[in-house]
Amino acid sequence: MASPHRGNVRPAPRPAAKAAASPLDCIEATYLAEARPGHVLPSPTQPEIAFAGRSNVGKSTLLNRLAQRRALARTSKTPGCTRGVVLFELRLRDGTKLHIADLPGYGFADRSKGERAAWGKHLEEYVARRASLRAVIVLIDVRRGPQPDDLQLLDWLRFIHRDPIVVLTKIDKLSRNEASAAVASVQRDLGVPVLGLSGETGAGRETLLQRIRAMVAPVEAQPGTVEGGLPPEVVDDLTATSSPGTAPAH
Repeated sequence: MASPHRGNVRPAPRPAAKAAASPLDCIEATYLAEARPGHVLPSPTQPEIAFAGRSNVGKSTLLNRLAQRRALARTSKTPGCTRGVVLFELRLRDGTKLHIADLPGYGFADRSKGERAAWGKHLEEYVARRASLRAVIVLIDVRRGPQPDDLQLLDWLRFIHRDPIVVLTKIDKLSRNEASAAVASVQRDLGVPVLGLSGETGAGRETLLQRIRAMVAPVEAQPGTVEGGLPPEVVDDLTATSSPGTAPAH
């Protein structure tokens, strides 16, 4: 006898298809060290890429997205947490290994004058003299555009011959057309490579990692660094706004 419920029986749903593996998948992410002013980072064993930006620009969220981890770098809505240059090691599926340096956020001045000065000197020494540093990626909130302290940082990076890359964060807050227009406008105004990325959705992740992978590929010779550091007027401007950003959970 046929079941009276036969017509209501639905086939079991198919399991969701898994995303295809990508050479840029991060298969290992490790916290290495944190160096505060007066302390020295461990000697480098891999090429490094540094990430800088104003406090609460979405840096920790972006780093977690790159590493495909939820809490490699601790996110916070309260600026002023990170007190040191924080190093992580990433290993991609294609075998690429690199170190990521999470620099303290700037633009948050709730610190003593002495602490800000110490931070300015600490960051100056790391960015200008770290031989393993291949590039500095400057993060800018796409909704606000470049701020004066972002422009000061970009000018300094050019002064010490560190070619910067700008990443506009939080592009998920805009429409696709608005985000594309913002990227084109900022790239035209600044004259440096500009990418868009959302730490929330992951849009733009692979494009940025492709650029990073090219920068950390073995090269015959590394560009030199400037021993003179910052011009005095730029030091004054940066130390007036230098500050911690977000800190890793460890």
